[in-house]
Amino acid sequence: MRIGIVVLVALALVPKVASAQERDFCSDRPGIGTPACTVSPGQVYVEAGIGDWTLERSAGEREDTFLAGDFLVRYGVADHSEVQIGWTALGFSRTRAAGSIEHNSGTGDVTLALRRNLVHPDGSGFSVAVMPFVTLPVGREPIGAGDWSAGALLPLSYELSDKINIAATTEVDAAVDEDGSGRHLAFSEVVGASLQVAETLTATAEYQVMADHDPQGHQVQHVSGLSLAWQPGENLQFDVGANAGLDHDAPDLEVYFGVSRRF
Repeated sequence: MRIGIVVLVALALVPKVASAQERDFCSDRPGIGTPACTVSPGQVYVEAGIGDWTLERSAGEREDTFLAGDFLVRYGVADHSEVQIGWTALGFSRTRAAGSIEHNSGTGDVTLALRRNLVHPDGSGFSVAVMPFVTLPVGREPIGAGDWSAGALLPLSYELSDKINIAATTEVDAAVDEDGSGRHLAFSEVVGASLQVAETLTATAEYQVMADHDPQGHQVQHVSGLSLAWQPGENLQFDVGANAGLDHDAPDLEVYFGVSRRF
């Protein structure tokens, strides 16, 4: 929590150099899906998940996972392209089963990505992008996956009006096997709608279906999500959200909050 407070205050106080032609604020946070917009050339977004709690329950077992300092840095390299680096600074889990409690902690893996927008890089009108990525296994269990992985996303969005936006994100991964060695196919589709409920407040509702073909057991998960983004200034945003599992394979509940800052 102390790390989160320091990050939040630092991002809010660092000054911003104005750009001649600045796009609307477009953070990857919050929500399950990924936006199609890209960062303006030479600009930087720093996005931080201050706190994230996930609850998973099964027969006779409960696991709580906590993340802090889930960072994403985005840099605009062209009018239609950006590069990204993401890393989770700290995570720990608590597993309770058969009267015993097990605690584990570690850091997350590093993710490198390139987002190339194909239509409307500012996210206006109809916008679509492609985003290949690779994850490097620098973390430790239970936060790190244990091996490298790779994949690609296809985010798209469409503005129905000044206040309503619909979006979808298709993702195909070579995901790490549950035992931490080797990879398998995983597929995800996210659809959602955003509503600007006030001048500085946006609400987003989403639905995700994910098919995971792990050799140790295939799963199909269904998740719903609701998030709020508050933008007190043109370069700063705070967010809070919750995701709920809709079947026994999906995590029961996830609650998170964070901050995004444009430089």
